[in-house]
Amino acid sequence: MPEKPDAQPNVRTLDARALRGLAHPLRMRLLAALRQDGPATASQLAERLGESSGATSYHLRQLAAHGFVEDAPEHGKGRERWWKASHDGTAFDEGLIFDGDAATRGAADVFLTEIARIHTQELDTWLGTAHEWPTEWRGASDLSDFTLKLTAGQSHELIHKIHDLINSYRELPPSDDMETVRFHTHVIPRRTAE
Repeated sequence: MPEKPDAQPNVRTLDARALRGLAHPLRMRLLAALRQDGPATASQLAERLGESSGATSYHLRQLAAHGFVEDAPEHGKGRERWWKASHDGTAFDEGLIFDGDAATRGAADVFLTEIARIHTQELDTWLGTAHEWPTEWRGASDLSDFTLKLTAGQSHELIHKIHDLINSYRELPPSDDMETVRFHTHVIPRRTAE
């Protein structure tokens, strides 16, 4: 069991302005790379993501202007500019989907579509490389789905319980056999056939 069961990530809740600044596929990929892999330069990120360093530089500056990334001078040498994520995660306010501003609603669509694409890509990568992992890690992965009958309130409660449980594992003491593990949750209502 985790050492700090109440550990909570530093999460930024998106408002309309921040959403419009983040809702771009490359910006979201850059931010995810910095959150998952740690500080990097624009050139390193460009190589990792298959982009030009000019594009990554521009979009990192845009992310910085909206407070998502910041300089990481402790990593730089000379003129190298290193970047790091300013927060551990991002919380999406569902109200943005219904915002009165069409640009904000469009940004919400881009943001959610990109999240779904990233999740699909991560699953595809796992399925294509699972055979390269040791047996214990293949057995410690999960690709499940469940169908429940819940009220909206019960679904909301379950989501928070799942998030609390996952967050309770954030501050485990380091171990040589640890790997980075990604959890995706998708809770979506489904109409049943009549």
